[in-house]
Amino acid sequence: MRRREYDEDDVRVRPGKGSRPRTRIRPAHEDAVEGFVVAVDRGRYTCLVEPGGERRRRRGVSASGTLVVAMKARELGRKGIVVGDRVRLVGDVSGRPDTLARIVRAEPRTSLLRRSADDTEDTDGIERPIVANADQLVIVTALADPPPRPRMIDRILVAAYDAEIDPLLCLTKADLAPPDELVAQYDPLGVPYVVVSKGGDLDPLRAELTGRISVLVGHSGVGKSTLVNALVPEAGRAVSHVNPVTGRGRHTSTSAVALELPEGGWIIDTPGVRSFGLAHVSPDTVVAAFPDLVEGTVDCPKGCTHRDDDCALDAWVAAGNADPARLTSLRRLLASREGEPDPD
Repeated sequence: MRRREYDEDDVRVRPGKGSRPRTRIRPAHEDAVEGFVVAVDRGRYTCLVEPGGERRRRRGVSASGTLVVAMKARELGRKGIVVGDRVRLVGDVSGRPDTLARIVRAEPRTSLLRRSADDTEDTDGIERPIVANADQLVIVTALADPPPRPRMIDRILVAAYDAEIDPLLCLTKADLAPPDELVAQYDPLGVPYVVVSKGGDLDPLRAELTGRISVLVGHSGVGKSTLVNALVPEAGRAVSHVNPVTGRGRHTSTSAVALELPEGGWIIDTPGVRSFGLAHVSPDTVVAAFPDLVEGTVDCPKGCTHRDDDCALDAWVAAGNADPARLTSLRRLLASREGEPDPD
């Protein structure tokens, strides 16, 4: 007899009268359909449902599916659902107005971009998921108005390494300032980059995005929403302006949203951030992103922060085993992980 599959959440244990607890097993939702979460708003999840499922999306094929609004089923408990999650839905998945489906299962994630809320606006230090299943993190930063914030870029890079997501630097407003100095700063890290200017050619950026699930992250005012509107004309994302006094932009995107690219693939726009906490990332995770330095940590003392005088990496680099610029970059990222502020 063929065995049936069951969800682990579908096992319920109830005590029997005068006997040992007994187990009642309910079969998994066999009629559930696959959905891709494209937006989250106050407990309501907008999901794209299509016959081809995730495989077609990963190949960059047009989704042309149905948008279904759903709520999270009670049996999922406190399990969080974020944009980019692949889920299973039951109920009314027609997408008609005033209908509501239920998310009964979240599929395993291939990646999860997280940040810790340890900035000046929220000091609770809680780890917060941002986006699931992205395979590329696009760090959007302006070359001027507002000026670049290298420590912010460093922190987002650390988050990309922690999530095992490929990073890409997108340098905007090249019509206001040259990119050379900033590009040179990240050259030892081997981070790919694209440079765009107002009204300029976006084809190099499109080539990096096509066929992938990319999440765009950057602080306010760097032109992220302008980019999104240019890449997906029907997106209609609100555009912010930079405060002439503080040199910072104001938040315009209030929640993450996934948008399909005309050329294939997805971009996930996220709200502008003023800080990117990394309390959840260990120093070893950062070091692991530098394979040419990992072997040199073998002789480090226990609990080495790799920033102290007794760190073995100094001798490793001095012996010619790695480029000194790489060690400098590593320590810069480790410093950013500890939340050292950007110089104003």
